[in-house]
Formats: sequence, C-alpha cells, structure tokens
Amino acid sequence: MEMEQEVSALLWPLSPQVTHTVHMSTLGLPGYHLHTAYAGDWQLSPTEVFPTVLGDLDSSGSLNAQVLFLLAERLRAKAVFQTQQSKFLTWQFDGEYRGGDYTATLTLGNPDLIGESVIVVAHFLQSLTHRLVLGGELVYHRRPGEEGAILTLAGKYSTVHWVATLNVGSGGAHASYYHRANEQVQVGVEFEANTRLQDTAFSFGYHLTLPQANMVFRGMVDSNWCVGAVLEKKMPPLPVTLALGAFLNHWRNRFHCGFSVTVG
Repeated sequence: MEMEQEVSALLWPLSPQVTHTVHMSTLGLPGYHLHTAYAGDWQLSPTEVFPTVLGDLDSSGSLNAQVLFLLAERLRAKAVFQTQQSKFLTWQFDGEYRGGDYTATLTLGNPDLIGESVIVVAHFLQSLTHRLVLGGELVYHRRPGEEGAILTLAGKYSTVHWVATLNVGSGGAHASYYHRANEQVQVGVEFEANTRLQDTAFSFGYHLTLPQANMVFRGMVDSNWCVGAVLEKKMPPLPVTLALGAFLNHWRNRFHCGFSVTVG
C-alpha cells in the first residue's frame, strides 16, 4: 500500500513553500520527505522565476537541492547537489545561453580537481524554421585510467498536433513520436537502439482525460512485454486525489499494484 499526504504551508511563488510527504509501501521501508521551495521576485515568464531554490530532505538524511540564477538577460545558471546521508553523490553546475534562434548549454558534472575526474556535457540547438530544430550533444568524461567522448546529433520537428524527434550517435539511436488527437486523447511511441548492448526496445503510451468524471488514465506497453497503467480520480470539492496503479512484467512474471491518496 502506498499513501502520500501533502500539506502546503504557504503559497508559491510569492513566498516560500513547505510540503510534507509520508510514504508507506509493502515493498520497502516507510519514509518521510520534507520539500522546501523559494522563488524570488524576478519573473520572466509564468514558468521562470529567479532566483529559485528547491530542496528535498528525507528521513535518512539524504538531500537533493537545486539553485537557479539569472546572471544576465540571456544567461542562466543552475547548481545541483545530491547527498546520500553524509556522503556527496552528485554536484553539478550548468550554464545556459539563449540566443534569438539558438540555445547553448555547458554542464560540469562531479568536477574533482584532486582526483582529476570530470564529466563535461555541451549542448547546442539551432532553430532552422519555426518547426524544425537541429543540434547536437558532446559528452566528455575523464577519470584516472579512463577518458572518452560521445557525440550525438539531434533533430526535432513539431506541428500543432504532433512532435517527432530523432537522436543518432555512436552509442545508438533514439526516435519518438507524440500526437495530440484532441483535448482528451494523447498517444506516443518510442524506439531505442543501443549498439553497445546490442539491444532494441519499442514502447507505446497513451493519456486519456475525462473532464466530466474528473479522471485521468495513463498507460504504456513495450516490446519487453511490460504493461503499466495509472488511474487518477479527483474528489471535488475536497482537495483530494485518489490514484490506482499496476505494473506487469510478463517475461519475469512480476506484478505490482498500489494506490495513493494525495491531499493538497
């Protein structure tokens, strides 16, 4: 059984927000999460507010934190920290520059000057038309005794009702297609080929909204014979959302199901 209870103490983004989550499951130990968020008064769009600070602390002492800054009108910076109890797992720094019709991003992952190890990721996307975007990604990693780089080329074509993407690199290829049939029905397919593992996978997903019944149904099935679905039901005028989910892996004969109750 899974149960989540969320209590919002203050409003977002005019002031800090504090949320408490209690998680109980028969598959693992129960846990508690404290979520905190703060947004400044510099709002560029409905979804971009600077500075922004996000944090999540669980009952074991593990921390996930993000800090977003606006250094200039077109230059953004982000820092991400993740710890497991008292040990650092991830520290990452991002810089993003947004031009008129292009975006360039540079990421440093786990930089360690003493251990001479680092992961560098560079992105570049260029809009050729209002529908076609082309770009690439370069991943460079270095640690004692190992060094390498991976180059991936990417493309995206979007219309009013559908979006298609394609990524091709030395590690394989990934393609996806998303179609919004109407306000209630959305479907998508995904294909991935991994040359290193000599493996390919195909998946299909759908999203069905029933506004009159206050219900949302999501499901997926893939080429590995894994099937999953989630049904969400809102209970107005109460601020309560009920969810029932199930997952079945036919090849490994595994089945999981659960439900959640969200308040807030």
